[in-house]
Amino acid sequence: MTQQSRTGGQILVDALQIHGVDTAFGVPGESYLDVLDALHDSGIRFIINRQEGGAAFMAEAYGKLTGKPGICFVTRGPGATNASIGVHTAYQDSTPMILFIGQVGNDFVDREAFQEIDYRRMYGQMAKWVAQIDRAERIPEYLARAFQVATSGRPGPVVLALPEDMLISMATVADTRAYQPVQASPSDTQLQQLRAMLAEAQRPLVLLGGTTWTPQACADLQQFAEANHLPVACAFRFQDLLDNAHPNYIGDVGIGINPKLAARVKNADLVIAIGPRLGEMTTGGYTLFDSPVPRQRLVHIHTDAEELGSVYQAELMINSGMPQVCAMLAAMAPVDASAWKHTPAEAKAELAAYQEQPPIFQDGQAPLDLWQVTQDIMAQAPLDTILTNGAGNYASWAHRFYRYGGMRTQLAPTNGAMGYGVPSGVAAKIVHPERTVITFAGDGEYMMNGQELATAVQYQAGVVIIVFNNQMFGTIRMHQERDYPGRVSGTTLHNPDFAALAQAYGAHGEVVSTTEEFAPALQRALAHARVHKLPALIELRYDGNLITPNATLATIRANAEKAQAAK
Repeated sequence: MTQQSRTGGQILVDALQIHGVDTAFGVPGESYLDVLDALHDSGIRFIINRQEGGAAFMAEAYGKLTGKPGICFVTRGPGATNASIGVHTAYQDSTPMILFIGQVGNDFVDREAFQEIDYRRMYGQMAKWVAQIDRAERIPEYLARAFQVATSGRPGPVVLALPEDMLISMATVADTRAYQPVQASPSDTQLQQLRAMLAEAQRPLVLLGGTTWTPQACADLQQFAEANHLPVACAFRFQDLLDNAHPNYIGDVGIGINPKLAARVKNADLVIAIGPRLGEMTTGGYTLFDSPVPRQRLVHIHTDAEELGSVYQAELMINSGMPQVCAMLAAMAPVDASAWKHTPAEAKAELAAYQEQPPIFQDGQAPLDLWQVTQDIMAQAPLDTILTNGAGNYASWAHRFYRYGGMRTQLAPTNGAMGYGVPSGVAAKIVHPERTVITFAGDGEYMMNGQELATAVQYQAGVVIIVFNNQMFGTIRMHQERDYPGRVSGTTLHNPDFAALAQAYGAHGEVVSTTEEFAPALQRALAHARVHKLPALIELRYDGNLITPNATLATIRANAEKAQAAK
């Protein structure tokens, strides 16, 4: 239906509402004032962030949680460059997202005007589509395409630049209908071939990952695994696709993989990879599978046809969305599983052993036992708790020892972006205020986007943040000691009092230095978040020597020095 004349900003906001947008994140800028004005009278909640990187991370987290494109607005130049980290995360994590950037007016373009950047060149390698809307009457068309591109096939980010003069110009244009994500489905022939390969197997293994998952898809996958007695592992930072307490769940295939699980992947005669991209982290640096032709028979199911065969030449490649393929797998007649029926229980026992208290804490000498911290969290947090984290060695305490309760209980960046934990935690609590949200953040991680605690206070997002303060960039220090033992450079941090800083923001904050202090502190933090609808922060102060569950920094250094001396 043809509308009355509207400004470009109004047309854009009307289009967002048609496409079902309820929340947008951003940092305001004078380059898109007309959009801000249109948002004033809309039903869209605009979350004001403190830095564009935090805004983009929140939009990406929204996309992960909902399956709908996370919407982010930033201004040109500095705003756009700050937001790039969220776009890169959305790209490598295959998350639907649309970034809108205020742009210089068309009358100033290509003059290197104030804060001008060519966003097609800037974002070309990390977005599915980058465009600039030069005419207001074409806004409905561009937005319809943006939502289609962001959600169809392999989801990902779209970037749209909005020239200032275009946003204030008037146009009469019809609106479009809401977008419809498009996904492929397996053919009957492909499903028959998959079943035949499974029937011939002796040591099959299912590997889950990627996006487009829904609760129903996860339920269908679970049914398929149960009916065929299949062991199921999850790819790096996709551990929430199957309840970790389920008998068929056998662990995660990523950084710090259980060596016995790695052996099972290598020794499998059939791997059914449903959703993952099979990138570096999931394949142990491309060592779990030979490239281009794996030793294992490989069925690779992925949302993007171009991804199939890009690294690994699978015996069977299926282009499909997860709901589509999992529904068909659930309906497939089970095969005779007598050859491997015992495998899930055996692999589950190996996982349980791998999750026991690590040797570095068994002597009881460490004042703060990080393994016990994780146990206390699981004891107090509801099963549907959303656990978020960024990048760093501290995340290993969650990835290895925490048991995720099922779909969308984990938010973490597969691209290894530091600074993700706090914004994603705040976004999760904004999207799901009824659920408990806990964020793991290293001290270096927290300092990158900790200012979003102010956003949490402003919007009464009661996220509980646990800061692992070892006064260093721990992951880099670990690698430094491996390659340059004893030569510490660039990895030491002098930190603020994180608890006092949290209190200054209006959050609850306290310091924990011993194991016995943590459980009561967590109880207080959870209660504060629940009752007051405000964030709470617990700062863990501990010896940075306790760098991994498997080895201390001192051990890593000593082994490296011994290796160097032997050369």
